Amino acid sequence: MIKVLSSLGNDHDLRLVILAVAVCLGACLTAFRLYSRMTGARGLVRGAWLLLAALVAGCGVWATHFLGLLAYDPGLPTGFSSTGTIASLMISVAFMGGGFFASIPVDDERSNQIAGGMLIGLGVAGMHYSGMSAFVTEGRIEWEPATVAASIITGIVGATLSLMVIGQGKGLVKLVAAAGLLGAGVLAMHFIGMAAITIVPDPLVEVPESMMSVGVMTFAVASITGLIILGGLGAMLIESQTTRSALERIRTLANAAYEGIVVIQNGRINDANSAFCELAGAPLEDLVGLSLLDDILTFDDPLQSPDERREAHLQPLTDKISIPVEVFSRLMDDGARIETSGLTVLAIRDLRERRSAEDKIRYLAEHDGLTGLPNRNALQVKLAAAIERVEASGETLALICVDLDHFKEANDLHGHLAGDSVLREAARRLQGSISAPSFAARLGGDEFVVVQITDQDQPSAAAELAGELLDILRVPGQFEGQELVMGASLGVSLYPDDGRTREALLANADMALYRAKESGRGAYRFFKREMDESIRERRTMARELRQAIIDEHLIVHYQPLARASDGEVCGFEALVRWKHPVRGMIPPLDFIPVAEESGLIGPLGEWVLRRACADAAAWDKPLRIAVNLSPLQLNQPALPTLVHEVLIQTGLSPARLELEITESALFKDYQRALDNLRRLKALGVRIAMDDFGTGFSSLSTLQSFPFDKIKVDKSFVENIHRDERATVIVRAVLGLGRSLNIPVVAEGVETEEQRQFLRDEDCAELQGYAIGRPAPVETLGAWTNNDLVIAALEVVDEVRPVLRRKRRA
Repeated sequence: MIKVLSSLGNDHDLRLVILAVAVCLGACLTAFRLYSRMTGARGLVRGAWLLLAALVAGCGVWATHFLGLLAYDPGLPTGFSSTGTIASLMISVAFMGGGFFASIPVDDERSNQIAGGMLIGLGVAGMHYSGMSAFVTEGRIEWEPATVAASIITGIVGATLSLMVIGQGKGLVKLVAAAGLLGAGVLAMHFIGMAAITIVPDPLVEVPESMMSVGVMTFAVASITGLIILGGLGAMLIESQTTRSALERIRTLANAAYEGIVVIQNGRINDANSAFCELAGAPLEDLVGLSLLDDILTFDDPLQSPDERREAHLQPLTDKISIPVEVFSRLMDDGARIETSGLTVLAIRDLRERRSAEDKIRYLAEHDGLTGLPNRNALQVKLAAAIERVEASGETLALICVDLDHFKEANDLHGHLAGDSVLREAARRLQGSISAPSFAARLGGDEFVVVQITDQDQPSAAAELAGELLDILRVPGQFEGQELVMGASLGVSLYPDDGRTREALLANADMALYRAKESGRGAYRFFKREMDESIRERRTMARELRQAIIDEHLIVHYQPLARASDGEVCGFEALVRWKHPVRGMIPPLDFIPVAEESGLIGPLGEWVLRRACADAAAWDKPLRIAVNLSPLQLNQPALPTLVHEVLIQTGLSPARLELEITESALFKDYQRALDNLRRLKALGVRIAMDDFGTGFSSLSTLQSFPFDKIKVDKSFVENIHRDERATVIVRAVLGLGRSLNIPVVAEGVETEEQRQFLRDEDCAELQGYAIGRPAPVETLGAWTNNDLVIAALEVVDEVRPVLRRKRRA
């Protein structure tokens, strides 16, 4: 060691020594930066980094050697041969490349590093001693073997330690430490090797003049080495900047993503975007290095394939409530870098909003959107579960159907918002009157169901609850400062007496409700077996009537109307008949109420209107046709449009169509009915008030709308001369018609006495059996065909003088 230090102090130019040290350390640091890139790459990319690292390291070590030689001053003229100089450079680059390549870890990491270190150390020694062969001076060089061996060992140890320190790390500390160890090994090897020589002057040895001078050699070595080192640094910086820019772009895109993105390697978090950090409730620096599956993420199905979409729960670091998430994973391995081996990217989507939406959809699918009560579908499920419960527990069950009595009035008088308010208030009261396990549900419209589950005896418990429900639903509601009348009718069925299935219980409770409404509303009724047959019969008739309308199995009979003055037929009234294939002819009094109850009166009335207009349009004589309108039809906004459409399709003149309404039908919705009547009048259709005297018989109605005809109800006509009051009423109505200039028609004329009385009182038209019975259209030819008109007129002309004489008499 003393000899080495003495050689440095006495035989070397310290300025060049310092330059050699700087070049050596700079080259080693650059080489190991390139080496770290090489260990993280594969294929051609790895080869490129290996070549660059070998060039930088080899040239740096070679430059260190020759700068050290240039710093050496033996006191004799010196020079360098080009052959040995170039050979030493090639040896240095080759051994550096071989050593770096051998040190790449495959199986046994340490053995590879030791092998690589030995190659590098031997390469440094080979470069040094081959380079010494290029050193020429005026003397003989004598070597000290022990010192030479020490120099070689020092170089190998330094190179091996540097490779063991660097490993696959990229940290600055490791890079500096490894560069320092390799540099120390190279420098120590060189100066120990220089201490192993002794130069014996020999005048016989001359230094050729063609040898490169020290100055030229110094400039050449420093320049070449500097350029190579700068080239290596430049390549590394460009690659680093490119990688950094790419990473920044990727990070920017990742942070813009809605989903959380996390990169893991060997199960631990390597990187993550801001969305994942927000989900995890911690900054990125706190998350890096954590085990994702152990600390944050738990898969709902751990056995599911990782390549598939998986659901999991994410546990934030700062919150105890886990977050449901959806996880998609991809293996990120570009095949060019070892550092991406086993790197996995997971996209983690927050499912809270979707789960909330799914819960809302599920809630809406099972609950009524207006009242929040279970809907019809949910009722089926809950009722089935309730039946299973009472069968197992021995409790009792009652099903109560609730129908609001005044809901339509609230809707019509105050609007739909008021109707909605009534429904919500009714639901709130029903819900508040029961406690679990009993429950309430909404069937639709203004119909509700209450299912009572209790350990009390039935039917007393159901009767008590039904009475309470009637009481709480009688209390008026409030809407925008207005009082809304409320009330309800209830039907009750009991399990298992009235049915063992949910369908039977609902059907029987509905039958009981029907009876409660029939009895005057505002009451409750229990199901009784005798109800079953009656209601079942009406429902069967309604079902068959609906099919009869569809299949057009109904027929229309026409009853003639005649002028009272001369008895000439001036029109017909259309009367629907139902010829049942099994029951025969069913009277209108039997099926019309069923049509009204079941909502079929609208389709039935439309069918009759179309059939009557079509038949009348085919008549030769332009006789009028009268068709009755139900209250439901009269209050339909589309009625004028329908009538207009029928007239166009059948080709019937509007003046020939006469629509008959009852005065009571006007009061369902007075303004809407009057609006429809005015629109019908605008089409040219005639409007008649039917059954005058039996309804409200309000004179204001006759004042509000110019009716084309008034029909006196047959209940008064048939009592002419039998009941003085009836006779007076008929005479008064006829006088009222004359005063208002509205023709009056008398219905139910059956005797000649009634006919004569009405003619004498200037009644406009007569209708009844005395004129003609209702008959099918094919039997009306005597009145409707033109070939019979002349014969009929001749008969009338013969009869007319006789009638005049009788009238004068």
